[in-house]
Amino acid sequence: MPFTARHLSRSFALAAMLAGTTALSGCILVTDTSRMNADVFVQETAPVFYNPSSPPQPQAQPTQKEQAIPQKRQLYQTQFHQTYGLPISNPVHRVYYASIRDDGHTLPAIPYSRIDARFLRQEVDYQTNEAPGTIVVDTSQHFLYLVQPGGKAIRYGVGLGKEGLAWSGRGTIQWKAKWPRWTPPQEMVERQPNLRKFAAAAGGADPGLNNPLGARALYIFKDGKDTLYRVHGTPDWQSVGKATSSGCVRMLNQDVIDLYERVPASSQIVVI
Repeated sequence: MPFTARHLSRSFALAAMLAGTTALSGCILVTDTSRMNADVFVQETAPVFYNPSSPPQPQAQPTQKEQAIPQKRQLYQTQFHQTYGLPISNPVHRVYYASIRDDGHTLPAIPYSRIDARFLRQEVDYQTNEAPGTIVVDTSQHFLYLVQPGGKAIRYGVGLGKEGLAWSGRGTIQWKAKWPRWTPPQEMVERQPNLRKFAAAAGGADPGLNNPLGARALYIFKDGKDTLYRVHGTPDWQSVGKATSSGCVRMLNQDVIDLYERVPASSQIVVI
C-alpha cells in the first residue's frame, strides 16, 4: 500500500500519544526522594537537645544505606536554651525586700538572693484545723505560717535561738510594738557583761536599726501571763532559717512589718 499523507498524519498522532503516555508513566513511577518520604522528613527535622549532664554515648558507624539518609541536626550545643527565661527567684521578692522608710527609720534592702528561697515570704498550700488568722510557728522547719482561708497560708522563714525553743503551746498576741526597746534577760547580762548598759535598770536598748528586736515585736501571753516569748524582727538577715545563739522567733524586718499589719491584737498563736 503506497505511503500517503494520510498515513504520515496517523503516524505522527500515534507517536505523540506514546510520548504522552511515557511522560505520564514517568510522573507516576518516579523514585520517592527523602523530601517526599514522611518518615525520612521527620527524622531529618527532629531536634536533638543538648544535655550537658548526660555522658557521651558511643556512636555506631552508619551503614551505607543510613549514610544516604540525612541525619538529625544538633540544634542547641550550649546550655542557653535550657536556662534562658527561667527566673532564679520570684520577682515579687524584689518588691518585698526593697529598702523602705518606716517611722523615721530607713531599712536597707535585704539581699534576698543570698537567702534560701524556701525562707522567703510566699503563699503556700497549708491544710490545718486552725482558724484563718492564726499564727503557727513550726520550730522544726523554721517556718511561721499565717493561716488563710481556703487551705492556704502565708509562709515566712524564721530564725530560732534557744529562747525560741524554750516554749511551745498555744497563746495569744497580747500586744504589739513598733520599733520596740530591747531589754536583755538578767541571765543574758550575766553571761555577757557588755550588755549591762542595755539592762532593765539602764532602760534597755533604744529602738533603731541595730536593736535586736528589729522593726516590730509581737508579745505572746498565755493565760494572761507573759511567756517571755516574742516574734520579732532582726537586722541579722543571715540568721533566718537557722539556729542562732539567742533570741526568740526572728523574722526579716520587712516580713515582720508585713505580719504586724496583718495580725490584730488578741490573735491566736500556736508554737509546735
